[in-house]
Amino acid sequence: MKRIALKIDVDTCRGTLVGVPALIDLLQRHAASATFFFALGPDCSGREAHKSSPSRHYDLTTRLSGLLLPAPDIGARAADSMRQTLAAGFEVAVHAWNRVLWERRVLSADNAWVEAEMAQAWRRFEAIFGAPPLAHGAAGWRMNRHALRLTQRLGLCYASDCRGKYPFFPVIDGEIVRCPQIPTTLPTIDELLLLGAASADQAVEQVIEASTTISGDHVFTLRAELEGITFCDAFERLLATWQEKGHRLVALRDLLAARNVAQLPRHTVAFAEIAGRTGPRMLQGRAFLEE
Repeated sequence: MKRIALKIDVDTCRGTLVGVPALIDLLQRHAASATFFFALGPDCSGREAHKSSPSRHYDLTTRLSGLLLPAPDIGARAADSMRQTLAAGFEVAVHAWNRVLWERRVLSADNAWVEAEMAQAWRRFEAIFGAPPLAHGAAGWRMNRHALRLTQRLGLCYASDCRGKYPFFPVIDGEIVRCPQIPTTLPTIDELLLLGAASADQAVEQVIEASTTISGDHVFTLRAELEGITFCDAFERLLATWQEKGHRLVALRDLLAARNVAQLPRHTVAFAEIAGRTGPRMLQGRAFLEE
């Protein structure tokens, strides 16, 4: 029986207020678990409207946020929706403070900027949930060396900051980071649409095929703004099909629950473009010290 962990990125104010409650209802009806990664600060999604292809699936208000309209403070306006997620039994974690700015700057940002962004997200998360976060999922799978170091320094149980095949300890520039990574293993619906899928339903078929033909457990990343609103019907069909195949739909923490984390393999990380997205993303590389 395969386990498929559902990683839900919540990028915008509307996604938090509208997409998250819809996803909670959908997941509960299917007895599925998931991990919600929340953006906690300003919603500047409008600034990427002409640069980030998934934005064409967003509603008009979201596409103007932070551009022609003031950037709403997601954590201030949507804290109740976030707490509802935890109260419903789902795992909650940090996505970013300012998601758009993180994706744009982190690859070349200095240490002070990275620390300030993560500190703001940590403080807001703790103010909303009453406890510090135990996991981090980088916006756009974009990180740098210092951000990786901070996942260890902040005492996280795990992070999900990259694309790859299975859980591992990351190694960057020869430095082992003692915070395991649980990478996204499957393509996303919006990526497949950009690569030529004629519809969300066709993209779902491709996700199902990938999850079937590639062995092992999987992590599927979805967005509250897309699968929770625009692609809701297609996502429900994906859930139903996985369950018909006998797969367990779990939170990311469940992939580590029965493992000896200390024995996870060590892999270098690389930065490269992936199909369906522009710009470098963090990837699971070769086994460390592999000949």
